Amino acid sequence: MSDANIRVPEEAKDRLAAIAAAEGLSLRAYLARLAETLLTPAERAERAEKAKAALAAWNGYAPTAAQEQELDSELDRRLAQAAGR
Repeated sequence: MSDANIRVPEEAKDRLAAIAAAEGLSLRAYLARLAETLLTPAERAERAEKAKAALAAWNGYAPTAAQEQELDSELDRRLAQAAGR
């Protein structure tokens, strides 16, 4: 596998290096592991669609786009409240 160079602020590099070291990893190994565990937006959307289909098949729940937006807004409100904003 070839390496790539990325430019990040020095503070970000130092923070990531400290996190990696605390986990016993090099910065290179930590970033490689991080990249393997995160989902791309397309992967997240695909999983969400699969989850919706499974939920609909299991119990018939199939919210409309408007209902999803309302539920998302309510969740955002509750999270902000819990965070004390």
